[in-house]
Amino acid sequence: MGLARAAAPSGVGSDWPARPVRIVVQYAAGGSTDTLARLLAEALSPRLGQPVIVENRAGAGGIIGTDAAAKSAADGYTLLLTVPGPIAANLVLYKRLPYDPRTDLRMVSDIATPRTVLAVHPSVEVRDFAGLIETIRARPGRFAMGSWGAGTQPHQIQVFMDKRYGLQTLHVAYKGEAPMALDLVAGTVQMTVGSTATLVPYIQAGRLRALAMAGTTRAQILPEVSTFAEQGFNDEVYALTGPISLMAPARVPDAVIERLGRETQAALQEPNLRARIAALGAEPIGNLPREAAENYRRFLPVSMRLVEATGVRLD
Repeated sequence: MGLARAAAPSGVGSDWPARPVRIVVQYAAGGSTDTLARLLAEALSPRLGQPVIVENRAGAGGIIGTDAAAKSAADGYTLLLTVPGPIAANLVLYKRLPYDPRTDLRMVSDIATPRTVLAVHPSVEVRDFAGLIETIRARPGRFAMGSWGAGTQPHQIQVFMDKRYGLQTLHVAYKGEAPMALDLVAGTVQMTVGSTATLVPYIQAGRLRALAMAGTTRAQILPEVSTFAEQGFNDEVYALTGPISLMAPARVPDAVIERLGRETQAALQEPNLRARIAALGAEPIGNLPREAAENYRRFLPVSMRLVEATGVRLD
């Protein structure tokens, strides 16, 4: 999975990088993945001796940006910073993807594990997940879950909730987490499961209310918010978390991948960068390419099974 090997393409040699490197992000500027990409670009640039530029290619649940990166020249000058959905859930959600992450991309490093939180607009007068379920059940078709694209975590949870608890909710997909959060704060949609990086400022300002943390532990940035499991909801869909990963086209030479992996790992050992990532509510990682590839092998079948269980199909 993402471990294809090839001879170095023409123009890739020991002088890499000889020009700026770009990191493709599949979502709009201002969201948590974009913020993390810019932190990483800032840290990598002096280590590589070249500018590292973030390019936002949003839309279609991450397909547009992922496909653009996967089909880029295998010269090490185009990378992808990806959340789990486009390289895992999309394999189930779409019958005909224009890329296959297992063969068209390869791992450089897992950057961080993001934390996500179920949050509602203050007009939804509930204090926990059970209360939200009962409120939605009493008013079918009146509540909408915002997401940053079809098939993403909030969409999967919305479909799961409807099927498991007999609810009728709406799904509204945006081209990124930032515009979704703005509409949530405005009350256009009533709930989401979004990143702490994007939602915590609104939660702390009282403009959103946090109900439950996804994952298996509480988040340091929101220690007062209990997990779904602590509230009695132990389904895997609420517990599974995957890393945000740096990837490259599959045919990028080993020497470039290993250099990128070492520089990324070193950058993520710097206390300043780790603190800035932690301030986003994410947990820094910074492993090497082989370790990241092994993590992906373990995560992928679990993620695909959970998506299969929702019955969601997008084509």
